[in-house]
Amino acid sequence: MKCEELVEYVSDYIDNNLSEELSEAAREHLATCENCRIVLNSTQQMILLYREHGKAQRIPKQRQQALYDELSAAFAKRNLNQDK
Repeated sequence: MKCEELVEYVSDYIDNNLSEELSEAAREHLATCENCRIVLNSTQQMILLYREHGKAQRIPKQRQQALYDELSAAFAKRNLNQDK
């Protein structure tokens, strides 16, 4: 599994809604990728904060896409730096 895939599946991974094959691929990737562990941890912390302190609000599609684009760009930059 690549970083971009993990970001796509992180919510389903947290909720145990992935197939066993995808769950195993995510676990293997998380074991070797610190950045994705940070994404997972941050997502889990955000969920806990919403549960404890606020109402979940739907993020507009445009903002969802902007967040995804920012994460994708960060991962792409990271991958380019690792290739050097």
